[in-house]
Amino acid sequence: MRVLVVGGGGREHALAWALARDPSVDEVLAAPGNAGIEDVARCVPVEADDIDGIVALAEAESIDLTVVGPEAPLVAGLVDALHARGRLAFGPTAAGARIEGSKAWAKELLLRHEIPTGRAEITDDVTRAVMLLDAFEPPWVIKADGLAAGKGVVVTAHRQEAVAAIESMLVDRIFGSAGDRILIEEHLEGREVSVLALTDGEAVVPLEPAQDYKRALDGDRGPNTGGMGAHSPVPEVDHDLAKRIAAEILEAAVAALAAEGVPYRGVLYAGLMLTAEGPRILEFNARFGDPEAQAVLPRLASGPAEALLACAQGRLDRGTVTWLPEACVTVVLASGGYPGKYRTGVPIDGLEEAGKTDRVAVFHAGTARRDGRVVTAGGRVLAVSALGVDLAEARARAYRAASLISFEGLHRREDIALEAARG
Repeated sequence: MRVLVVGGGGREHALAWALARDPSVDEVLAAPGNAGIEDVARCVPVEADDIDGIVALAEAESIDLTVVGPEAPLVAGLVDALHARGRLAFGPTAAGARIEGSKAWAKELLLRHEIPTGRAEITDDVTRAVMLLDAFEPPWVIKADGLAAGKGVVVTAHRQEAVAAIESMLVDRIFGSAGDRILIEEHLEGREVSVLALTDGEAVVPLEPAQDYKRALDGDRGPNTGGMGAHSPVPEVDHDLAKRIAAEILEAAVAALAAEGVPYRGVLYAGLMLTAEGPRILEFNARFGDPEAQAVLPRLASGPAEALLACAQGRLDRGTVTWLPEACVTVVLASGGYPGKYRTGVPIDGLEEAGKTDRVAVFHAGTARRDGRVVTAGGRVLAVSALGVDLAEARARAYRAASLISFEGLHRREDIALEAARG
């Protein structure tokens, strides 16, 4: 099998790495890839959002399966364009990707089909939005409707900040058309967890759950980021809870989409809050999480290619995915200043040494190669993932490997999986 991975971040490196280790895969290509992906795949300089370019590449290279990593090309209809040329692709069509591309559409779908979620109001009017704050208890949750690169959510207990968030989205247009509408949502209390599932539109195969860490600083302080680390498994999600999440949320959502004429194939990412009343949906994504993918994919015992192909062909079976008994912990190494302003082009040292560590994989999220050196090229630069017999061993191994890597301004959290490892 010849596989094309679309994208150039940490999630795509994890996908390319897992696929390259699969005996059923003859070659992995990546578009555009990055300095780490080029170690496991042939990188081609076609941007992920170049729909025509990706389709042409898939045809020219006789690609058997295109695996789409990022959300933007999914929402833009890359899978539709590939299907139109008779090419198999892993990922939902544009209609299915609306579950991530429009938070308002997704929320209305959940409410129509009585899938557990928080109460919400949707508006495009700034005056009404401010008035709606009185219909919710603080802290307030304000979300831009569309794709906002992970930055479109504000949670605050201060009314002045909530009003400022509303005005920044609807008046100042800081997210452009993604903020044409906003949601004001009920704040749910509990523990967040991510559960992803493969689906062919009917069958649903949940993957092992993961816990990610969105805040920039230890103790879940500081601004929200794209994710500063993750771990899998999640001790709070036992067998019974996993079955409940699968039935009440994942299977229910796939069935709801099908009932509305949107057969969904690919991976469905459920961002959940484990509340006292049970699991509730915070948001759906239409692709693998980042950094959740870097914590979940290393735990696969089976090669991923057959499962991804089965999703695309509509013949998914639960037995196509098996797991290692080990735990995985992922620590993100970020540029100083992230998620605000940060420098790029900073040389990175220690990559080779860290990558040689047993049971460790170093996934590149924002890197480039210049004059023979690997340099920083993003806010989240690397994700160091390590396996262990339990979370404590995996955590120790991940931080030990991460300590071998250095670049000017490097920032990381020191508490990834700390609580879970302590039991």
